Amino acid sequence: METIIIIVFLAGYLAITLEHNLKIDKLIPALAMMAILWALIALDIDGFNSWFDTAKQGLVEGFDKLNHEGRMHLMEESLLHHLGKTAEILFFLLGAMTIVEIIDYFDGFATIKGFIKTKQKGKLLWLFSILAFVLSAIIDNLTATIVLITILQKVIKDRETKLWFAGIIVITANAGGAWSPIGDVTTTMLWIANRVSAGQLVLHVLLPSLVCMIVPVMIASRFKVFKGLVDGELDDEKSKSKYSGVMLYLGLGAILFVPIFKTITHLPPYVGMMLSLAVVATFAEIYSNKKFSISSIDQEGQDSEGYHSPVHHSLSKIELPSILFFLGILLAVAAMESLGILFNAAGALNEAIPNTDIVVLLFGLGSAVIDNVPLVAASMGMFSEPLDSPLWHFIAYSAGTGGSMLIIGSAAGVVAMGMEKIDFFWYLKKIAWLAFAGFISGAVVFILLRDFVLNV
Repeated sequence: METIIIIVFLAGYLAITLEHNLKIDKLIPALAMMAILWALIALDIDGFNSWFDTAKQGLVEGFDKLNHEGRMHLMEESLLHHLGKTAEILFFLLGAMTIVEIIDYFDGFATIKGFIKTKQKGKLLWLFSILAFVLSAIIDNLTATIVLITILQKVIKDRETKLWFAGIIVITANAGGAWSPIGDVTTTMLWIANRVSAGQLVLHVLLPSLVCMIVPVMIASRFKVFKGLVDGELDDEKSKSKYSGVMLYLGLGAILFVPIFKTITHLPPYVGMMLSLAVVATFAEIYSNKKFSISSIDQEGQDSEGYHSPVHHSLSKIELPSILFFLGILLAVAAMESLGILFNAAGALNEAIPNTDIVVLLFGLGSAVIDNVPLVAASMGMFSEPLDSPLWHFIAYSAGTGGSMLIIGSAAGVVAMGMEKIDFFWYLKKIAWLAFAGFISGAVVFILLRDFVLNV
């Protein structure tokens, strides 16, 4: 039965990886794989000889001596445990996504366009790169990419130039998300699972991520495509809402407050995110009511537009397919972990490749082909290192930045591919080697920092 389970798992993985070729959203194989794996375990629970206890990071003693009822109870307890841990991540993401959508409801991101005052391509390259690096650490790399490419489309008209800028944005956004506990789904997973703490993650990964951003941008800045001035005029477009700036800074501040809340209260991050969402939503409703009272009442005192809650509107725009994908893939990996398969795979991998740095670098390269979420989820089941072990920081860096090497290797890349119709092979030829140069440079800096500066 274990062989069948592994085949189902690999088949689901393959379907997720080939979603663009199959033209099937990756949430479908993820959910199907999750349900089938747990069903197979339940149907043959008496046929397994071992069970992995995630809480204790070890195999359950005496599992082979338990009767059917005992094994079923243990399986249900494990499933409930994994569902709870997965729900922490999902509710955290739901809160963050809603805050971002509320900011967008008030056209808050238009404020960022006001920072663009130059037409020189070289300066624009650095400006977009720095904005991507900083924004992705706060509102996550996917959202930062969407915001910046939307602005890019208004600033640059030439298609070839836009493609180059979009490719660099993908690299720098992924680099920025790797050093922040709220910058990428994978770092959020490691943070919520108590593999890393916010302060230590920043301390160990910020400099390598910065190098991963700077190296490709420095190389690209010498290219002819980034010389001269952009075509067209920089229009001074006004925001659609007078509260755009307030809501932008309030929303970003609320998200940044979450790690502080966790440090003070020691409560799970999703609790702080729900508090932040409540605060942002309160101001959103107040400002929306002001707008309603001014513009929605005609001269006869009648409601001419109808009132729409910004919170309800924002909730309706959330990427629910992404949430369901995370649910499916995390519980599917949990099924493999519960059987001890990942635990045993880690032992075999360590025997085959004794150097864990090489293993983690391979994870980074693999994340360009396979989604980094299941890779990190698998690594959490494979290794049992304590909180803030350098291994977890290196995994956060590698999984977060390695996906930039292929356009389909990260959520930021996929959304850029859709928004700018970037060809897979164009990206592979023009951008992939820049991403690899940044990835390797940052990895070298991480190892030197760990071994000779921080002496961990």
